[in-house]
Amino acid sequence: MKMDKEDKFLVQCTSGQCDNAELEFQMIGYIKEAMKAMELMRFHQMLTDVVLEVGTEKFHAHRVVLAAASPYFKAMFTGGLKECDNKTVKLEGVSPTAMKILIHFIYTGKMKVTENIVCQLLPAAAMFQVTNVIEACCDFLEKQLDPSNAIGIANFAENHGCLSLYRKANTYIERHFREVAQEEEFFQLNSSELIRLIRKDELNVQEEKEVYNAVLKWVEYNPNRQNEMEIILSAVRCQFLPPKFLNDQMKNCEFIKKAPACKEYLAKIFKDLTLHKRTKEKERTPCIPRVIYVTGGYLRQSLDIVEGFNVDNKTWKKMDSLTIPRSGLGGAFLKGMFYAVGGRNTSPTQSYDSDWVERYNPVKDQWRVCSPMSVPRNRVGVAVMDGLLYAVGGSEGSKYLNSVECYDPDTDKWAPVKSMHYNRLALGVAVVNRLLYAIGGYDGTNRHNSAECYHPENDEWTMINPMHIPRSGAGVAAINQYIFVIGGYDGTRQLNQVERYDTEKGEWMFVAPMKKARSALSVTVLDCKIYAIGGYDGSNFSNSVEIYDPIKNEWTDGVCLTAGRSGHASAVCYQPPSTLPGCR
Repeated sequence: MKMDKEDKFLVQCTSGQCDNAELEFQMIGYIKEAMKAMELMRFHQMLTDVVLEVGTEKFHAHRVVLAAASPYFKAMFTGGLKECDNKTVKLEGVSPTAMKILIHFIYTGKMKVTENIVCQLLPAAAMFQVTNVIEACCDFLEKQLDPSNAIGIANFAENHGCLSLYRKANTYIERHFREVAQEEEFFQLNSSELIRLIRKDELNVQEEKEVYNAVLKWVEYNPNRQNEMEIILSAVRCQFLPPKFLNDQMKNCEFIKKAPACKEYLAKIFKDLTLHKRTKEKERTPCIPRVIYVTGGYLRQSLDIVEGFNVDNKTWKKMDSLTIPRSGLGGAFLKGMFYAVGGRNTSPTQSYDSDWVERYNPVKDQWRVCSPMSVPRNRVGVAVMDGLLYAVGGSEGSKYLNSVECYDPDTDKWAPVKSMHYNRLALGVAVVNRLLYAIGGYDGTNRHNSAECYHPENDEWTMINPMHIPRSGAGVAAINQYIFVIGGYDGTRQLNQVERYDTEKGEWMFVAPMKKARSALSVTVLDCKIYAIGGYDGSNFSNSVEIYDPIKNEWTDGVCLTAGRSGHASAVCYQPPSTLPGCR
């Protein structure tokens, strides 16, 4: 065979003196040319020593080539089986089309995978253990993943032992559950398969109602499934459904009304929720990027900047800016959207408190204006409870507020709720077991160590035991039954002290202080750790981030903000995956 000069690869001299050196050559194209020659001989049936009979078609081949490419054929031709000496070997369980592609690949290393052939080719490649073809088919199917076929691909991969593709298909299903649950494949699941899916911690849903409603649609698809409703319902995390929603289901859902056991099950959960009992059920933790969003703030003037910190790769990225610069705003994530609430717009030319509310869509990187609050609220406390957004206290100019209102994202409307006992500016708020806590703050004269708790069932606030230290501008966060109050200002100095309130025992205690004193910081919780971000230390606007581990009771340094600021809002979002083609 003729080789071009480019096919030569000269290895270095093998001895010190090049006069006597050996030169080792490797002909890069040699194997390619040799295989091309063997394929030509196969085509013309030259030196072939076996005929593979598949259905009505016959394929002439060389045993040594087949054995070199496939452990299956190696065992057949060298393992003492009767096929060792047979001139013709009849093969079952493979289509002629798939066999033709496989043999062509074995001789050339080339093949074309299409939607029409992949379901025949992958089983054939698995049968004959041709690893490269298996990998090519799996890569092809991974690129075809779509809400309409992901369940089918996962099952197909599992049936043929393609574990990597099986895991990737399941990850796709988890990340795109909302879209997958609207497709025919979802409705064709049997009850065991459905339960296995909806029990997953990694299911990417913005609220548990999405899972519940998907189950109802699955039952509606085939009314005979109603008999399985009880066991399926137990796989839904109904403890995270709002009591109002549960009550509505018990009254109006035909499937629940016809299943006394289901109604009794929901009634017990409803009772536990309205009694504010702590649930043992875990919230879902989608296996998608986690992002801490930091919005607005103050640095010489109010800021419109929005940044996201990707916890997995530890980088900050600038996002679409706020419509109006604001400091002293509140923020929270609700149903996949970041809500920026109230605050003050302070610039060299103007300063005014704001009733402005806007929401950020992390998929589109875009802000949209929502209905304003009933009054402007600067340094407002914001929290989410029962799928509603609560705006608590704050100030309207020189007026310090005790009023509270809540926002329904489904109707884009605000409604008043019972006012607090005290006026509170720069308070902290947190939700534990469906109770809203308002802690500390400033009433224009005094800084509070007092705290109170809102019961949504009777629309009432009750006082709880006070903190050890009066403070405003503290960061407040909840983990399990505990509320942590972090830093703040006591009227004379910025604080680094941290107090923890046990909502079950009603007791306050000090825990490890931050490394740096600061007020007007923001805090958020991720992976059961508290991130304390930015703030004012009495002289400078801080860019530092500290992370508190409640198990170790210690603070460690995090990745700093791109610039110092105070009076900003922060919250965590599980970043929804894009549904655009090619995005997985």
